[in-house]
Amino acid sequence: MSDQPIILATRRSPLALCQAKLAQAHVENVFAGGKAELREFVTTGDKKTSWSLEDKGGKGLFTKELEDALLNGEADLAVHSAKDLPTEMPEGLALAAFLPRELVNDVLVVQEGVASPKVVATSSPRRRLQLKSYFPCAVWCEIRGNVDTRLRKVATGQAEATILAAAGLRRLGIQNYDGVVFKPLTIQQVVPAVGQGAIALQCRVADAEKFAALACPVTTFAVELERKFLAAMGGGCHTATAGHVCSGQLHTFHEDSGRQSFALPKTGEGVDAWLEDVVEKVLGA
Repeated sequence: MSDQPIILATRRSPLALCQAKLAQAHVENVFAGGKAELREFVTTGDKKTSWSLEDKGGKGLFTKELEDALLNGEADLAVHSAKDLPTEMPEGLALAAFLPRELVNDVLVVQEGVASPKVVATSSPRRRLQLKSYFPCAVWCEIRGNVDTRLRKVATGQAEATILAAAGLRRLGIQNYDGVVFKPLTIQQVVPAVGQGAIALQCRVADAEKFAALACPVTTFAVELERKFLAAMGGGCHTATAGHVCSGQLHTFHEDSGRQSFALPKTGEGVDAWLEDVVEKVLGA
């Protein structure tokens, strides 16, 4: 590696910075003696806090400025939550690595003293459609803001419940919060978003081989397969499609067919043909 520091582009939110610092430590550990530095950027999604992600679509809202930093040479790596990344890469960019995955499940956050929430806030169609069967009488509304903001909104009664990723809570060191109760959900109750719990490192195509050593093989296998499934479904972060690979299975959710599980293809079998069959079954074709 060069004597020059490796520049990591990151968003400024507390969770994004926490993830970027994990990536920074990982880079410096893998490239012993190397130096990594963080460079902060504000994305469109961070600026447009009043936007409805469901109406506008979330594609690229939290990634474009970081990708531009790579393309114009301001950064060497961009640090993303893998679930925020569109399945299509901008020309000239590649995914260099996925870091070891955190917990992948979602957590129901309920206002203290509320037995069955009547107002549930989430900007995720995936979460809303999967949880509607558990709270059929609830009113659903959108919520924006960082993790602390969302927790505060529930604690103060602006909503009676919301849903957050366990990975974000763990990385921020939040085990409890005044005024709310955390209720972990299993992946059988709510199938996670594609890439949930994984940190992705993006780079220029020419640098992909150089940074390949940063990859966690287990996470990379799982997330790449999840992303292939999402691409084949034509989905994105503003859709209700979910997919998670674990224990030799692909767990899926789709608004028309609900939750399903599919055994992964055996080594040597054609993944493309298997995915085509899975998509047909998920879509009910």
